[in-house]
Amino acid sequence: MEVFVRNTPDQASETQLEKFFRPFLAKCSIYSFHFRKLRGRGCATITIADEAQGQAFLNLHGKVSGSQNARSQLVYMSRNIHCSASYNSPEPILVKSLQKEEADKLKKSKTKKPPLGRAGQVERRFEFASLSCGLWSYRGSAVVFVEYFRDARKGTVMFGTKSMTLLLNLHGVMMCRVDIPYSSVDSFTTGSQLSPTITLSLMEAPRMYEAVNTDSLISSFNSLSITKNRPRTFKRKRVASIGSAHANIVNNCYVYRFTLTEPKCFGHVCDLLNKDRKMPSTISWATSTILPAAPFSDGVSRMNSALGSDYQFLPFGLRFQVQKLAQNAYLPPNKAISLLPELAQMIRRSGETITVRAVRRLFNQIPFAGPSTEASQLGLGALTDLLRDNEGACRRESSYKPNLAEKYGHIALVHTARVTPAGIYLYGPEAETKNRVLRKYSDFTDYFLRVSFIDEDGESIRFDRHASLEEVFHVRFKRILGGTITIAGRPFEFLGFSHSSLRTQTCWFMAPFSYNGDPLYARGVIADLGDFSKIRSPAKCAARIGQAFSETFSTVHIPADAIQKIPDVKRLNRVFSDGVGTISPAVLQRIWNEYALSRELKPTLFQIRFQGAKGMISLDNRLEGDVLNLRDSMIKFVGSTTLDIEVCGAAFRPLPLYLNRQTIKILEDLGVEDDVFLKLQADAIEKLRHTTLSPINAASFLERNAVGKAAQLPWLIKKLNDLRLLFQEDPFLRSTVELAVLFQLRELKHRSRILVDEGSTLYGIMDETNFLREGEIYCVIETEKDGRSVILGDVTITRAPALHPGDVQVATAVNAPADSPLNALHNCVVFSQKGKRDLPSQLSGGDLDGDLYNIIEHRGLRPKFIHSPADYPLVAPFEIQGTVERHHMTDFFIQFMENDQLGRIATLHQTFADQKSAGTLDPVCINLANMHSTAVDFSKSGIPVDMKNLPKSNMCRPDFMATGPRVTIEKDIQLDNADLLRDDDEEDIISTLDPDGKGYRYYESQKVLGKLYRAIDERSFFAELQEQSKRLGETGPSEGTIMKRLWSYVERVTRLIQWRHHEENARDIKEMYEDCLMETMSQYSQSPLRRLSELEVFVGTIVGKTGIPNKRQRETSIDMKGKFDRDVAFVVDCITKNEEGLRDGEALERSIACLAIAMMEEHTSGVKDLQSFKYVAAAVCLKEVEKFLGWSTTFGIRI
Repeated sequence: MEVFVRNTPDQASETQLEKFFRPFLAKCSIYSFHFRKLRGRGCATITIADEAQGQAFLNLHGKVSGSQNARSQLVYMSRNIHCSASYNSPEPILVKSLQKEEADKLKKSKTKKPPLGRAGQVERRFEFASLSCGLWSYRGSAVVFVEYFRDARKGTVMFGTKSMTLLLNLHGVMMCRVDIPYSSVDSFTTGSQLSPTITLSLMEAPRMYEAVNTDSLISSFNSLSITKNRPRTFKRKRVASIGSAHANIVNNCYVYRFTLTEPKCFGHVCDLLNKDRKMPSTISWATSTILPAAPFSDGVSRMNSALGSDYQFLPFGLRFQVQKLAQNAYLPPNKAISLLPELAQMIRRSGETITVRAVRRLFNQIPFAGPSTEASQLGLGALTDLLRDNEGACRRESSYKPNLAEKYGHIALVHTARVTPAGIYLYGPEAETKNRVLRKYSDFTDYFLRVSFIDEDGESIRFDRHASLEEVFHVRFKRILGGTITIAGRPFEFLGFSHSSLRTQTCWFMAPFSYNGDPLYARGVIADLGDFSKIRSPAKCAARIGQAFSETFSTVHIPADAIQKIPDVKRLNRVFSDGVGTISPAVLQRIWNEYALSRELKPTLFQIRFQGAKGMISLDNRLEGDVLNLRDSMIKFVGSTTLDIEVCGAAFRPLPLYLNRQTIKILEDLGVEDDVFLKLQADAIEKLRHTTLSPINAASFLERNAVGKAAQLPWLIKKLNDLRLLFQEDPFLRSTVELAVLFQLRELKHRSRILVDEGSTLYGIMDETNFLREGEIYCVIETEKDGRSVILGDVTITRAPALHPGDVQVATAVNAPADSPLNALHNCVVFSQKGKRDLPSQLSGGDLDGDLYNIIEHRGLRPKFIHSPADYPLVAPFEIQGTVERHHMTDFFIQFMENDQLGRIATLHQTFADQKSAGTLDPVCINLANMHSTAVDFSKSGIPVDMKNLPKSNMCRPDFMATGPRVTIEKDIQLDNADLLRDDDEEDIISTLDPDGKGYRYYESQKVLGKLYRAIDERSFFAELQEQSKRLGETGPSEGTIMKRLWSYVERVTRLIQWRHHEENARDIKEMYEDCLMETMSQYSQSPLRRLSELEVFVGTIVGKTGIPNKRQRETSIDMKGKFDRDVAFVVDCITKNEEGLRDGEALERSIACLAIAMMEEHTSGVKDLQSFKYVAAAVCLKEVEKFLGWSTTFGIRI
């Protein structure tokens, strides 16, 4: 029911009023309720799920008939508060949310242990006298805090459940706010009662805000809603620092110290930090505060001068690494400079490649200053010794460790920078797939810089309804995009971005260099790409230039006379051939030759970039000679003279088909039964459940999901089983399989990503033969294993993302005549060029320039009825008067970062689709699908979606949209139970700072997505899986680990083999592997100071610090897996081949030596707890042993 509350003071916040009512409601057993203050009206409402409980509350505190007062009158701030039953019915969704909340609390109360010795609420708010920022350093052997910045303003520290906040006050008014998530804190260091300091060692810069002074008259108008289209007002704004002096160090100094005002509070803070299980580790160590001999900026200036002038003779790649040491806070600038003389000598001794590798190793070896590190570990002598040791190791490796860019022709090594609100951080060089620019200037890749604009935690800057981001986007980011990033004396300026990099808020910068005797600047590179002078839209101009930055794997040169233009197929203002052309067999053969394809089954269609054209090209075997047919719809700009076809992608094989939440919801609304989805998911869960039951199941699962493929892990598990060694006995192997299973389980539960065997994902092209009729498709899939198959009959067809109910259609798949050119194609879906409207445009506005389409053969997933497709009008792009200049494109880049609302719209669509009875067919969802389409086109049109049309949310979401438990990887894999341990009656003190910032409530969805979500209990499933795996592991022999038993087996069968002369070589290979592993653990982490776990890298999935991996983390995982697989493949080559890269008669001996070193010298690299090399070595060794035993048997030699 809904209770109406009158006579509430306008000055009281919603949070304060809710806190007042909570104990009175609790007396009536009401613990879950929704309180809403009606602004400016002196009224409020309370929504209560149980009507009987609500009536009990009114019986006590409601208005008595014939009287103005209640039986038990509520009084707040000297006012009588009047409660009565509301005339309005409560929102059903809100009631469902409250019912779920109450049920969850009851469930937690049964599983949660009561807190020990707790008496009332724990104090979490304390006053401090000042705030300082600086670095840990040493005076002799004693650790000291060097204070580079001090803010004398008094303030308040608040310890919340997930983060802490520091409020800086002036004359009692909050002026600045500093938010620090606990996940970014490495440790707390507490002082003493005499010196009550709390010092935070952070891994990233905090989030900082300034209070916004809003004119009181405007505030009054806003509160009274006098002006309809008033500008949005904020209480605070996000800033880069909390003062001009702080701005000089915020990028490099991650140690913050505050001194408590009341020494008597020191013990309370220590108890809080030590006893709260959600807090980072705490070190009790009284340390002095000292002032620096010189400002931090002096050290930065000295470093810039040294790298840009005094040591400019050093290669840029080396100077980049030295600046990275200081800029990423590994070392203070002066300490980084002190390494330069040694590096100058080293480069004379060993050359650039070895010296750069030696420094890059240093990033994984430098301990961070602080109480847990000895002063001697960070002395110049210790750092020099590390560098020299690295030099020796890298010199030994150099004979068989080539430059990655030299080994793989499509890869370039590129330096990268990450720009955040607080700083600029350097990474790399990292392997990047080449694009047209990098390929042309392949000898000058050091002059190109890939730059990402992100938040301190590595994520995109998120919309904050309480804080203005104006200063971040339009001051800090704009200044960098319009200026230069200077690294080691080299100034980099904005160059451009691709369409895909725009989505990830990444662009390219370049520094000028001499090319063919002339200086080359960014504008010269752009001018060489083509003629963009006629384009008046900044967004479109940037998109056209961005074609040159699309990643392409290879280039194929064709003769100039091969290029032909053919007309588009048009009907009723529709382009049926939008983005697709054709090639002759001769050109196809050129591409095959360039790709050096050894496989029998070769692709017959490709996604390409060519001059100013982009799109798909498919084989037409009727064409003779060298022919490349391009259509007008493919040509986006003119002026390029290159004759190289650049290949972006190819149809090597049919891609698997996965359902997702958007598609499932539409199919449900189109009549597909719930049981179909539930059975598909249940089958997938059952397969996961059996994964750890046997080594064969585990190996098949890993192989199917490409986990550990380069390390030959699936083969190793099967081979161990042949030797009667169970992988379940080994903690690392068991954890590898468990993490891979957990990732798939969470993909099912939290994304509804369900594999459908009866379906494929394919590139789409047009029927050039004009054979297909309207509504027909020709769909053929072919693999080397299963052969060729033409799909026949009615199929469901769609394309991601699908939000409109018309984005799912049914088509008839037919076969082609025996003599048709279509028979030469495979792994594609061919669309008809007949009818009133092309089918691709009906599927989420698709076209044929490289879009992938989902073909679903599963009869149960066929809709009972079809909805008419969306028909969004073409939006004319925003244009300017005159030529588009660089600043127009950077302004658009900022505008896109600030206004990209795709995720927000999609989330709201998913919410309303669940809440509305008609689902995606409801007008609200149709409108959101329209807005989503506009948001998709924003990157090319330059016109952002009008968010005023966004329907108002009720702050209730279906349960399947709730965040999942956090995965932690320590000795084993655990699902964090923090949500079960939290006391729901204890309000997060941080939330009181934003009284109107209530979080979402969740209700049990009765639609199919809710049923799918609740059908998986990930905690119990994973606990059972781990218990099952451990139980099977305990059935093995008790003597020794399986790796020791494996080594005994290898020793026994190779006892006549002499291998010890390869020990030093094996040690180098192990060090190289672990060096690459540590580099990957650092490179793909969200913060330079916080590494990923070895298990995450080995499995190829980033767990993330909170809940479910987001899109950015999933994409980063793919890149990380690619790098690690390349590294492992190279290490395997080092073991099996000699220094010339050829197989010789020593592969077995080297593999035995590597396994021996891995077993006997587990930590030779100086890095503790790295384990995976022994499994890589074991797989290689067992393969070589298998060959040896086969050879011995053949020649009758007894082992």
